Amino acid sequence: MSDAAVSEIMVRGIVVGVFAENAWVIGNRRTGEAIAIDPGDQPEEILAMARDMGVTIKLIANSHAHIDHILGVRGVQAATGAKFLLHQGDLAIARNAAGTAAGFLGRPVDPPPDPDAYPADGDEIDVDGVKLKVIHTPGHTPGSLSFYTEGMLFSGDTLFQGSIGRTDLPGGDYDQEMASIVDKLLTLPDDTVVLPGHMRETRIGFERQANPFVLQELERRRDG
Repeated sequence: MSDAAVSEIMVRGIVVGVFAENAWVIGNRRTGEAIAIDPGDQPEEILAMARDMGVTIKLIANSHAHIDHILGVRGVQAATGAKFLLHQGDLAIARNAAGTAAGFLGRPVDPPPDPDAYPADGDEIDVDGVKLKVIHTPGHTPGSLSFYTEGMLFSGDTLFQGSIGRTDLPGGDYDQEMASIVDKLLTLPDDTVVLPGHMRETRIGFERQANPFVLQELERRRDG
């Protein structure tokens, strides 16, 4: 990717909902098209952020279907007509999201829409001027995805600064998650900026050297 192309890409994030989830918009300032990643709640705030960026959301790409990442999808889609993408492995979680959310929040919740497409590992999703590689990173959920473009990784709830996504919820699998992180995400360049689903950004090189879960897994592999 040329320096000129890199300069066209804009990324902004906003913390939404009671679970303090990071919703991201990545857009191209030249073409005005954008992808929303994990609109978890407060769709009007996400749409306002996109307007401030000068872009229109054309795709909604979800890292997974937990309620803190998916409850804003319907509102963003209704306002923009954007297609909604989710891995097939998380479809059951998505279809149960309204009931799960109502139990947590104590009020009725509109269900998310059904996905328009089901990206798989190795696919590329794109709008005019923005292209993301799909990396299937199961463990937090069966269908968890990460999205990569040169220099940036949207890691959902798979990899956090100094931590990892929890695996004690239905469909979670610790061994799968560690394999996803070590065998897929840690193969990216060390200077890759990691933009997670919660908390602060980090870099692949830092997590390789300092994440205690990663260090434990690497030591286990050496000893095994």
